[in-house]
Amino acid sequence: MAADSSDSDSAKGQEPTEGEKPTDLGKGEAASGPAEKISATEQSKTAETSDTDGTPGASGETEPAEKPSAAEEPESGSDESRYPPALIATAVALPVVLVVAVLVAAVLARRLPVEREPLVLGPVPAPAATGEACTKLLPALPADLGEFTKSTLVEPAPPAARAWQRPEGGDAIVLRCGLDRPLEFHRASPLQIVNDVQWFEARDDAAKASTWFAVDRETYIALTVPDGSGPTPLQEVSDTITANLPAKPLDPGPLPN
Repeated sequence: MAADSSDSDSAKGQEPTEGEKPTDLGKGEAASGPAEKISATEQSKTAETSDTDGTPGASGETEPAEKPSAAEEPESGSDESRYPPALIATAVALPVVLVVAVLVAAVLARRLPVEREPLVLGPVPAPAATGEACTKLLPALPADLGEFTKSTLVEPAPPAARAWQRPEGGDAIVLRCGLDRPLEFHRASPLQIVNDVQWFEARDDAAKASTWFAVDRETYIALTVPDGSGPTPLQEVSDTITANLPAKPLDPGPLPN
């Protein structure tokens, strides 16, 4: 009986081997079951993550790369989206058009005639102003003398007088017909012939002008020309005198004492 008790106790003290523990194996399977399920779930998630990231998944297919982040995408409120190209082109071209318009207006303004004030002429002795020679000569005078155009005279204007000015005004060319013989004209006075008319010059340095007297016609004709007018005024008036008034012998004054 003692032997049986010791055998029984020894049998109780010995641990069973792996093949002899069916109950523990069952528990082990039960314990390992959820772990295996968790592992399979992680593998599935890993496969889905790899598919999303563009890495090869279980099927070997490659997905597209990641979309650009919000920082890399163009802003919808940029200047290019706010201002269309047509508006930008108009804004650039408008100043150029304005500059061209100003230049064209300046050129046209130079070409347009300038409204001049009427010219005031003082009276001088002209006893033959209403004579036949002046009555015939004045209507034949040209409207323009070179760059000088006919001026309007303030009334009452002197008889048998005409004037011309540049478009912008300034010193005038003045013609007077029917005058007395000039005091400076005498037998020793130098004369200058222009287009068949004999002229005597009386210089006025203070006024920067010369008055030319036609001394070989029925009456004396004076043409006052400011400096810088050129030869054209004297030439054109000479042509008009030659065409309308016949030449007469000279009648100079006596030599000064």
